[in-house]
Amino acid sequence: MPAEPSFSDIQKAHRRIKNFIHYTPVHTSTALNKITGSEIYFKCENFQKAGAFKFRGATNAVQSLDKKDASRGVATHSSGNHAAALALAASQRGLPSHIVMPSSAPEIKIEAVKYYGGKITFCEPTLESRETTLKKLIEMNGAVIIHPFDNTDVIAGQGTAAIEFLEKKPDLDIIMTPVGGGGLFSGTLISSKTLRPDIKAYGAEPKNADDAYRSFKNRILYSPLKPNTIA
Repeated sequence: MPAEPSFSDIQKAHRRIKNFIHYTPVHTSTALNKITGSEIYFKCENFQKAGAFKFRGATNAVQSLDKKDASRGVATHSSGNHAAALALAASQRGLPSHIVMPSSAPEIKIEAVKYYGGKITFCEPTLESRETTLKKLIEMNGAVIIHPFDNTDVIAGQGTAAIEFLEKKPDLDIIMTPVGGGGLFSGTLISSKTLRPDIKAYGAEPKNADDAYRSFKNRILYSPLKPNTIA
């Protein structure tokens, strides 16, 4: 496990990546506000480069590498968003990226990785196969692993979205993020609780993919399984 990043690390990440990322807009919906009886605001990271918040963490991780490590290139395993984000972040620094993707990955994600210059190695659609294939790939080319979420620099990069959100809407009562691996939620917690100690922070995940909830409740780290969801 990586060391926990501090709020200072997230501030440094924000300065480091600001010339590479989009400062994404914050929008609201009159219809949803009326339905819920609340004022709901959305930090629209779907407008981020590579299409997701993942680009923040990938960029911070790539730009944080010293010249010696950077010369080795970077590698990861991902079925989509982190794969594309890392490929683009690496290309912006002129580095090769090696991406392990499951054979079941969406075609549009595969094409995005190729477009951004990533070199894809396909594997079976299981976590074990992804990790084993990545390990073999690293042994062959010596690239630096940039894990999708279990990485201090990635978490710090993801936490920059909350800084921007609270700059735009400093009076938020609640901030909520999706939870996949937990990188975005971890970074959001650090940023939001430092800037607004009284804010309530929630992580959201599908009922049939609740490994984060079960891990938190039972204090045991559960691995995500392939869930039966609409996603």
